[in-house]
Amino acid sequence: MMPRTESHLADVSKEKVQTQHAQALDWVGMSGIELPLLWPVGSYSLALPAKVDAGVSLIQPEAKGIHMSRLYREVQTQMGNSPLSWEQLNSVVEEFQKSHAELSDQYFLAAEFSIPLQRESLKSGMKGWRTYPVKVSAQKAAKGEVRSSIEVTVTYSSTCPMSAALSRQLIQENFKKSFAQKEFDLKDVYDWLGTSEGVIATPHAQRSFAKLKVWSPQLDPVFWIDLIERALPTPVQTVVKREDEQEFALRNGQNLMFCEDAARRLRAALRELPESVLQGFEGEVRHAESLHPHDAVARFSKSFESN
Repeated sequence: MMPRTESHLADVSKEKVQTQHAQALDWVGMSGIELPLLWPVGSYSLALPAKVDAGVSLIQPEAKGIHMSRLYREVQTQMGNSPLSWEQLNSVVEEFQKSHAELSDQYFLAAEFSIPLQRESLKSGMKGWRTYPVKVSAQKAAKGEVRSSIEVTVTYSSTCPMSAALSRQLIQENFKKSFAQKEFDLKDVYDWLGTSEGVIATPHAQRSFAKLKVWSPQLDPVFWIDLIERALPTPVQTVVKREDEQEFALRNGQNLMFCEDAARRLRAALRELPESVLQGFEGEVRHAESLHPHDAVARFSKSFESN
């Protein structure tokens, strides 16, 4: 018996949908394709575990399905064998179009991974590792150009301005009550402030998250992570000695933030960048409240067309 080749195998994907359910679909493909993404670091590339979504629209209502193996093959061939770049992402999406021109008019690609960065402590000079989530995406319409974006997420601390003001008020009232009927000098006040009776209230703070998606030729995620951490200077820490924790408390006290404040700070930092670096952005800050069971959220954006 002669060996069977692929051309001899049944292929129901070539059949037509004959029922009343025949209709177009917005997105068809694969989600969570596993591969090691090569992230360029100086003169070498670091292999990072990644998950890739690859898909196309299906504009032929009667078509049974798309060619998923073609999408998978292109992802593995290009993204698994060369360092990540915008040119690489654009090339993959262009190949999606070539292999699905008769079926589709939209082509999509997204890869999610985390990058490890060594961060220095605030005061002690010690270093520790953090990982930051990153997502890169590319999308193309049949008659348009590829639009590519990068998204990063930074975890930071936010201390509530309202809670801080109310805490200060309690401390003031307690001071007045404690010293109203007696004479005191600077040392008395200094010593009293160092006791639990002196500072009877503290503001609430919470772990918070800034997510930023940008359309930019600047692919390096470290550039965008550093921008966020400069705008919101209370990122969570790695190694923490007592002097580091004290500096962290100071930074929180000097950078009281509602989610609205954090969003405006980050938006202002982005608007300082030239259009050659930043064409558009979408941002979200999320404060995982310690006072409430719900989160406080603010979102902001700048489209390609707006100023």
